[in-house]
Amino acid sequence: MQKGKLLIFSAPSGAGKTTIVKHLLGKDFGLEFSVSATSRAPRSNEKHGKDYYFLTTDEFKERIDNQEFLEWEEVYPGIFYGTLLSEVERIRSAGKHVVFDVDVVGGLNIKKYYRNEALAVFVQPPSVEVLRNRLVNRSSDSPEVIATRVAKAEYELTFAPKFDVILVNDRIDDAFNEVELIVSQFLSK
Repeated sequence: MQKGKLLIFSAPSGAGKTTIVKHLLGKDFGLEFSVSATSRAPRSNEKHGKDYYFLTTDEFKERIDNQEFLEWEEVYPGIFYGTLLSEVERIRSAGKHVVFDVDVVGGLNIKKYYRNEALAVFVQPPSVEVLRNRLVNRSSDSPEVIATRVAKAEYELTFAPKFDVILVNDRIDDAFNEVELIVSQFLSK
């Protein structure tokens, strides 16, 4: 059985990356989502092994020391997120293609590790102003959090040229059609 390929999706917050990934998972491409690990506590509706692999900070650090992560980051002091190499290989060995929804640095690290077996897609908003409006319209963040996310997004947009493909998400239906074509072409190689 041939090992599956990897599809990496990265984007600034509010660009539509998660919506696009969920759309692809509903299509018949033989995809499975890579569940990340974290050292933060689970929220009330989250399940271990489905939403995240929940580890203690000590367990996470031990796995870092044992080089069990493909990529990891300390996002906030003592709060780690990362991709377990064992999770990726479990999916690939079953002949499925692995889908990642990760930050730009993590996405580039995965691409660097897997090279031509991976396709790195940067989901880009049409403009920073459109992104700001999307974050405001979500009504889930304070103005301070939105300002922080927009500043981070401006920084993350500088990474776009390092990705294999830049997918501009202006209209979601157009983005869905374009991403299906991109994925289909990559998986048929």
